[in-house]
Amino acid sequence: MTTPFRFASLAALSLTLLASAASAQTIKIGVNEPLTGPFAASGTYVVNGAKIAADEINAKGGVLGKKIELVIEDNKSNPTEAAAVAEKLITSDKTPVMMGAWGSSLTLAVMPKLMDYEVPMLVETSSSGKITTSGNPYIFRISPPSALEAELFAPKVDKLGLKKVDFLVINNDWGRGASLDFGAMFKTKGVQVGLVETMDPAAQDMSAQLAKIKASDSDTIIITTAVDQLTLIFKQMAALGLKKRVITTGGSQNPDQIIAQAGAAAEGTMHLTTFLPWDPAQTPDPAATAYFLGEWKKRGFEFAGATESFRGYDGIRTIAAAIEKGGAAEPKAIQKGFWEVKLTGLNGPIAFAKSGPEGKESGQSKPLVYLIKIEGGKVSLVNL
Repeated sequence: MTTPFRFASLAALSLTLLASAASAQTIKIGVNEPLTGPFAASGTYVVNGAKIAADEINAKGGVLGKKIELVIEDNKSNPTEAAAVAEKLITSDKTPVMMGAWGSSLTLAVMPKLMDYEVPMLVETSSSGKITTSGNPYIFRISPPSALEAELFAPKVDKLGLKKVDFLVINNDWGRGASLDFGAMFKTKGVQVGLVETMDPAAQDMSAQLAKIKASDSDTIIITTAVDQLTLIFKQMAALGLKKRVITTGGSQNPDQIIAQAGAAAEGTMHLTTFLPWDPAQTPDPAATAYFLGEWKKRGFEFAGATESFRGYDGIRTIAAAIEKGGAAEPKAIQKGFWEVKLTGLNGPIAFAKSGPEGKESGQSKPLVYLIKIEGGKVSLVNL
């Protein structure tokens, strides 16, 4: 006689087998991004860009005959949480590859887990030099490290007439790294480096730091932080009557959001960015840019988010290419596949050069970097 308990057990087993079978029909990609906390806006943009890429890839037949499945987790803008999320994605969700983790401190916290479990990760945003120079062979980055961003900006320094700069940077690996790398570049160009002021990621009042900078004899302020904090800084600069030239680093500072939130206070500010959604014809692949922006709009997202969301789009496309090149949805195969990737991203060619200690190199791609300016409430490319 079959008991109700036995029926329940069989039903549960059937559901488990069905779930396993369904899972086997997809290739999982872990997505470790800040969806709450100080960096939530940026992380959400990246995730939405990633979803567009996944849908596009799946509509074309997927990878290796299977659909890709994004397993998205919130690292809460917290390094400890980012490491825990990485471990969950690897051990519980069985993802053979990941994308993340937006901020440099978040990515650096995840990196030991990649070494422990030998799972590769595509870094879409983080810019700390330590990420690709510390000897982690499971890291592949498509965003520029601060040193590369500074190198690509260097030819513009003389044309801008910079004489002395002060720094205002977020007090984490990203901000401190930017001040060191840009500071070193400026010194080689004969530009004097003055103050280096820091601010906590969650700080909302930067008036003390800005007052010091106002009193200095610098002509330019180099600022590195996330978009929400930037808008506060610009408003506080206006309130203090601080009118020095501003250049932000980080490759993607969402100037449209800054315009919307800071208004006239953002007028004249300049920003280094790695994507030109305002001028698709000047991007490396205008057709791909038009498709991405069309999908972004179709899904009801504000244009402002495109300057960061493209990172998620290019990141998932790069991971899919690595899986295809590796020939299997296994960590070792995907790691090998990354070294063979050659595609055109929305911000330039994506191919990985070796970076770091011999035998333990990370992969670093070299995107394009543009200087844009907010004028008359609009974004324009600075041609020097």
